[in-house]
Amino acid sequence: QVQLVESGGGLVQPGGSLRLSCAASGSIFSINAMGWYRQAPGKQRELVASITRGGRINYVDSVKGRFTISRDNAKNTVWLQMNSLKLDDTAVYYCIGVVSWGRVDTPDYWGQGTQVTVSS
Repeated sequence: QVQLVESGGGLVQPGGSLRLSCAASGSIFSINAMGWYRQAPGKQRELVASITRGGRINYVDSVKGRFTISRDNAKNTVWLQMNSLKLDDTAVYYCIGVVSWGRVDTPDYWGQGTQVTVSS
C-alpha cells in the first residue's frame, strides 16, 4: 500500500499563487506516475497534471502556462506550483499515485484532498 499526504491548500485571491505538496510513503517502489486531480462543486473530477518517475509531464489545457508540476524521487514528493489562479481553479485537489503497470486516468492511490479556494 501507498499513503499520500497533501498539504498547501488554502484561500487565495484571483491572480495569486499557491503551492501544493504531496508526500508518498509505503510501497513507493511500485509507483511510476504521480500527479494531481481536482474536483469542483457540481463538476466531474479531472486530471490537472501528472509526472512520471522519468520526468514526463502532462497538463490539462486549462492550466498550461500557469501551473507547474515537479517531483523529487529521492524524497518521494511531488509539488504543484499554481500561479495566476482563477476563480475556476477552486476545487478540492487530490494527489494521485499510479503503479508502473497502471494508467494515470485510473489512479491506484489517492490522497485525502486539500481545498483550494480562489476568491476575492
